[in-house]
Amino acid sequence: MTIPTHRPVVLIAEELSPATVEALGPDFDIRHCNGADRAELLAAIGDADAILIRSATKVDAEALAAARRLTVVARAGVGLDNVDVRAATQSGVMVVNAPTSNIVSAAELAIGLLLAAARQISPAHASLRGGEWKRSRFTGIELYEKTLGIVGLGRIGVLVAQRLAAFGMEVIAYDPYVQAGRAAQMGVRLVDLDTLLRESDFLSVHLPKTPETIGLIGADELAKTKSSLVLVNAARGGIVDEQALYAALKEGQIAAAGIDVYAKEPCTDSPLFELENVVATPHLGASTDEAQEKAGIAVAKSVRLALSGELVPDAVNVQGGVIAEDVRPGIPLTEKLGRVFTALAAEVAQQIDVEVRGEITEYDVKVLELAALKGIFTDIVEDPVTYVNAPLLAAERGTSVRLVAEAESPDHRNLVTIRGTLADGSQVSVGGTLVGIGQRERLVSINDFSVDIEPTDHLAFVTYADRPGMVGTVGKILGDARVNIAGMQVSRDSKGGHALVALSVDSAIPAETLTEIEHAIDAAYVRAVDLG
Repeated sequence: MTIPTHRPVVLIAEELSPATVEALGPDFDIRHCNGADRAELLAAIGDADAILIRSATKVDAEALAAARRLTVVARAGVGLDNVDVRAATQSGVMVVNAPTSNIVSAAELAIGLLLAAARQISPAHASLRGGEWKRSRFTGIELYEKTLGIVGLGRIGVLVAQRLAAFGMEVIAYDPYVQAGRAAQMGVRLVDLDTLLRESDFLSVHLPKTPETIGLIGADELAKTKSSLVLVNAARGGIVDEQALYAALKEGQIAAAGIDVYAKEPCTDSPLFELENVVATPHLGASTDEAQEKAGIAVAKSVRLALSGELVPDAVNVQGGVIAEDVRPGIPLTEKLGRVFTALAAEVAQQIDVEVRGEITEYDVKVLELAALKGIFTDIVEDPVTYVNAPLLAAERGTSVRLVAEAESPDHRNLVTIRGTLADGSQVSVGGTLVGIGQRERLVSINDFSVDIEPTDHLAFVTYADRPGMVGTVGKILGDARVNIAGMQVSRDSKGGHALVALSVDSAIPAETLTEIEHAIDAAYVRAVDLG
């Protein structure tokens, strides 16, 4: 590795482990500041080539503007809520995090909750501390030769599957974005959700939180399970309906649960905490010394790579190359198109074409292909998706990806379209452009229906047979659910043919409301996507 002859300045803005500084090595001028002190941060960041932070330091547009030499922002952890990634990308500053630093810790906590719930460790402990010796009261169940159902076969789900297979468990999984062949290579049988619910003795959730996964396991789903089921959610709050879970546990519909995450956090007064057959922890998935140290060491290595001009595997935005000014505004739009594509497809595509047309094809638009893939996989996998790992995620799922660049664009100055072919041969497409001096984002096509709608935080798309009264029915159902419509566009392929309603709404549409719309108008499909 070649380090520049001058000593780059690495600013450490929060307390990190000694191992982090050790991993940086002797080639840098290491300085320290209190990143939570705004004035101190802005004064110190001016000469920094790199800054290492955790969660207390806010690196926003103002801080980036003050940083005259900054090459990389490194977050020693997974979340990036305190970093303005878009502003960093536009400034040509790389952002890195430590996406795999906590996956072992998270997997081990899920297994710990599962074992604790299965053997009633929490209530037995409380009873013994209360002066009672009641062995017969706390009869547990073994894992050996039982069936483990995993909902979401991402990195953490795979780790849980591997470890619990060693307990002699049969492992099945539900994940519509993983192909059966890949699961079989890991010794996991891929099944649909209903089959998983019926067959599982233990169930562990490992999904990202999206409009499609919120409330995925509710009262109807819990009613399909064995009464001996032990359920664990150490992924994201809200995927398991907490009220339905409470009722199922209270009524003996399932046996026990282990919960680390909640719909609203911090959470200190859930009715679940009243139940003896629940073991609960306060979102401890990443809370180990090892995870924190791994995070620090990982970002220190990324800083070394970034400042030496090498490939940085954990970069979450572009890889430090020069992006043309005319291409940059299309990056966030293309990510959003990818997320809309995933909502429309509802499965992994066999082939994805990222079509870029217009004047911007004079420049290198490879970054738009990466942005499209990042958007496509953001709501599919539990792990953070980056411009580096997105192509790998596509390859792992057997998805072929092609970038198509054409100078000719008859209807728009520039147009980005993501077009995918699904397993049954059908196609899904979504197109977008930027309009006006302000470069406002617009969705202009959905599955070849022409639309013109802003990609706001909450969108929905409804396709149905064109006939009178359908738009009114959709509006009434949303009104009854207290979901306000901010914008609506109706498009159709022909009179009396197929129609599309594209909606921009002020809040996320509940899953039951989407189902009600589907049934009320006999829709071909109803899809929602949360871009917020």
